This record gives sequence, C-alpha cells and structure tokens, in this order.
Amino acid sequence: MQLPTIPENELQRLATLRALNVLDTDAEERFDRITRLTRRIFSLPICVVTLVDAERQWFKSRQGLEVTETPREISFCGHAINQDDIFIVNDALKDPRFSDNPLVTEQPHIRFYAGYPLTIHRQYRVGTLCLIGTEPREFTAEDIETLTDLGEMVEAELLSIAQNTLDPLTTISNRRGFELLAHQALASCRRTESEAALLFFDLDFFKEVNDNFGHLKGDQVLYDFAHILMTAFRESDVIARLGGDEFVVLLSFVHRDTVDLVIERFKQLLEQYNQQHPKQHSLATSIGIAHWTPDSDVSLEDLLDFADKAMYQDKAAHHSDAP
Repeated sequence: MQLPTIPENELQRLATLRALNVLDTDAEERFDRITRLTRRIFSLPICVVTLVDAERQWFKSRQGLEVTETPREISFCGHAINQDDIFIVNDALKDPRFSDNPLVTEQPHIRFYAGYPLTIHRQYRVGTLCLIGTEPREFTAEDIETLTDLGEMVEAELLSIAQNTLDPLTTISNRRGFELLAHQALASCRRTESEAALLFFDLDFFKEVNDNFGHLKGDQVLYDFAHILMTAFRESDVIARLGGDEFVVLLSFVHRDTVDLVIERFKQLLEQYNQQHPKQHSLATSIGIAHWTPDSDVSLEDLLDFADKAMYQDKAAHHSDAP
C-alpha cells in the first residue's frame, strides 16, 4: 500500500480547512442534496464529501457509508488532494498503490474511486467530492465534466460558510464564527465538567503602524498576528478576530494553572517574530484573561466583557510603565 504524500503547503492547507469551521459539524441538507444527486447521476453505491484533516478524513456528507471518518494514511482522498484534477482509480485491486489497502480488502471493498479535489482560495485542496464503487469502472471525459460541475457546487457551499464566519483578511474566524464555535466549546466543557479560559488580545500602538507605514502594512501585521496565534495555540482552541486590532482565543478543557504557561509560549513566538522582522515596528499586545468553570452561570457575552476589561487593565499598566 502506498501512503498518500503530504502536500507542500500542508500547514496553510490545514489552517484554511480549520478556518472553514466545518469539521465535526452536523449534517446539512445543502451538502446532502449534492451527494444524493451525484450518487444518482453516476449510479454508484457511495458518494461522500470528505475533508482531509491532519490524521483523518472526515465526512461532512455521506451516502451509502456508515462511518463518519477513517485514517488519512489509508484514504484515497489523501492522494486526491495532491492532484489538480479529478483523481481516478479504475480498479483498485489491479492498482499496486491500493490493492492491499484495508478499504479495498475489507469494507467498503472499494474497486472504483473518483475524487474531485475541493479547492479553497484557488490553492488549498481541503478535501474531495468522491464517488466509490464496488466494481471496476471506466470514467469518461463527460463523467469528469459532470463530477467537476458537482464538485464546484460543494466548493461554493463551503465558501458561503466561510464568508459568513471567516474574517477575510486574516482567514481566521470573525465574531459570528467565534460565537458559534465558542458556544459549542463551552457546552462541551459543561458536559465534561471541564474548565475554560478566554484570552482577549489588543495590539499595542497599531494606529502608529497604520500612520507611519500605511494600511497595507497594517493589514500584513494583522494577518501575521493571527497566524502567530494559530501557531501558539491548539487546534481545538477557538481563535478569532473580533474586529480592528482585537483578537480572542477560547481555551477549552484547560486547567487554570496552565493558562500562564500557554501565554508564555505565545509571547516567545511573538518575540521570535519580532527578531525575524527587525526592520518593522515590533508587535506588542495587551492581554486580558477571564476564567470559566462548568458550574458558572457566566455567559459567553459576560466572559468577553470580563476579558475585555482585564485587557484594558493590562494596557494601562503597559502605558504606565512606558518611559
């Protein structure tokens, strides 16, 4: 069995995928409608909208398949996201890359596969619209054109989600996306009796960056800061730009005494960034922290307010310490 190759832009690809805020969400009729139609057009038993995460492929919509995810290392879609065009396997048993793959030798006994790579921002292939058959099959030029049309419909739906919940400049969640994900995260923490913490960031002296270097440079600073946050914190943390130069991170399933360690890691990465960009205005930020416990009646709105006030206290301390 041949393992799928990791794309060269894997880190950016994963960041784009996770910023869509689609992984592990409920089934939606807009995607199910497309997979039902695709399966019917091609008269095949299985059709899936797959999103390829770091170590798994997760199914946003599935027809004819019971499982919700499988390991990435045995996935056909892991190979498909390395292609610009539709990835086709006419007979998996005769293909040395897949003949001993457990998805071929065991359920669902894949013999035929065709996967359209779902591409976001014209460069990041986050998953596929794929067809699976249990018998060998040829795939014609007309078939390719039809699957391409259907795949572009899935891409349009993914982008419509992104436009509603993503900040277009930084590609992380916007306020609406944050609220949707944060409510889910806090509900999970309450069910499992786990703690959480909200970190509120405000860039110091950001106005000076815009005034001295222009708004284009200011936009670059905001983008860079967002991606420092994405590097510093966990995949499971909810990271968002609320607006302007204000950012938040919701840490779920975290002990109170580890929050300072997490912030220290962020500060180290911020310092590394400043050292790597000595000719530009140093990035600095004020940080507010609000803790949450599962027995608390504090709402997300209250938590944001508490963290915001703590951030302003931190900013005032910074300014009072300035020479």
